[in-house]
Amino acid sequence: MAGATGGAGSSNPSPAPAPKILLAKPGLVTTGSVSSKLIRGGAAGGGGGGAEDESVSLRSRLPPIGSLNLLSDSWEFHTDRFLPFLTDNTDFTVVGVIGPPGVGKSTIMNELYGFDGSSPGMLPPFAIQSEDIRAMARHCTVGIEPRISAERLILLDTQPVFSPSVLAEMMRPDGSSTISVLGGESLSSELAHELMGIQLGVLLASICHILLVISDGVHDINMWRLMLTVDLLKHGIPDPSSLTPSHLQNSNLVSDKEGKDKVLEGGEEYLAAPIFVHTKLRDQDITPRNFVHLRKALAQFFSSSTFVNAKCGNTTKEHLVSSVPPNMPSTDLDSTLPNLFLVPCKSKVDSPRAQYESYTSMLWKLRDQVLSMNCPSFARTISERDWLRNSAKIWELVKNSPIIAEYCKTLQSSGMFRRNKRELGRNARKA
Repeated sequence: MAGATGGAGSSNPSPAPAPKILLAKPGLVTTGSVSSKLIRGGAAGGGGGGAEDESVSLRSRLPPIGSLNLLSDSWEFHTDRFLPFLTDNTDFTVVGVIGPPGVGKSTIMNELYGFDGSSPGMLPPFAIQSEDIRAMARHCTVGIEPRISAERLILLDTQPVFSPSVLAEMMRPDGSSTISVLGGESLSSELAHELMGIQLGVLLASICHILLVISDGVHDINMWRLMLTVDLLKHGIPDPSSLTPSHLQNSNLVSDKEGKDKVLEGGEEYLAAPIFVHTKLRDQDITPRNFVHLRKALAQFFSSSTFVNAKCGNTTKEHLVSSVPPNMPSTDLDSTLPNLFLVPCKSKVDSPRAQYESYTSMLWKLRDQVLSMNCPSFARTISERDWLRNSAKIWELVKNSPIIAEYCKTLQSSGMFRRNKRELGRNARKA
């Protein structure tokens, strides 16, 4: 785990520039005078009502929340706005999250940051769905939103996959996609939406140390299927420290069979350590028996996948105990199985007298496991700044991947996705 940098929370200026910490919404870090008040533990001068009033007045002047996004709503990777918050430090950990809408991705990332919602005048690092947004069936996270903590924990919150609101926003009247997701080719919005989830998963699995895969309820395995597809199509995408000029050259050879053969012949590839998290569970779902059955089902589902490889961050039995319900027999704990966390529904009164675990206590345990997890390392030592620059190049590899392009053609010919009018007209002219 990355060590604490120290000095970031001091209110007195230091001769050496302290690493910056991105805590709240992008609009709150546009100037030095503002960001100094929002650095964790760095309130300048007296606190109290004055600081709170100033914080409230700042909220009304916020620019769009997506202004610091690594991945924008146009599906382009941007580094210039986030780069000033990174240093040449090489002891850092990247944690990403992926999941459908409304499952608590941003809430979990706020917990990993260590955000204390009871602090007056402090905004959460990641915006969470309000009742109004939920009522309008909209999403509040666009692309990839980054934050970084004092412990040099880089957190990547992402837009939802399988999201009707994302699909609605990218659909033209003729059914085609407004977003170019694959080499400028015109695709139907449904197919482009499907590929966006896959590309997002491949990118996170390549540039993160730990990847949280969030599912809704105990029976939803759509995210399992998505991650199995991600593992299948990730071949040839290196980690940020292993990027070479040959990777960038091969990314343009979409139809070069020799290039694809070289990709498949490359040995063991990097993959972020996954933690599968099922949220919104009822108390009767979080029994030791159900946990064992779900974990075995998860292991069987990924039996031929890289996700069950021992080098992908499996925890020791000591750490594994924190993720299971109380009274779990020790014989049922197998540290070689995929990491699984069950989080109950959040009740209005989060009673510590719950039969197994409360919502709050399970989030605490999830944070403890992530912070103490033996996650995989990149092939070479790399600084935070170089990680960001190379992640942008990896995103180009993902968008130009010959394997993902071939998978797209298979989906197009399968009849699973309707063709838009542009595709039909082009096919008619060819005929």
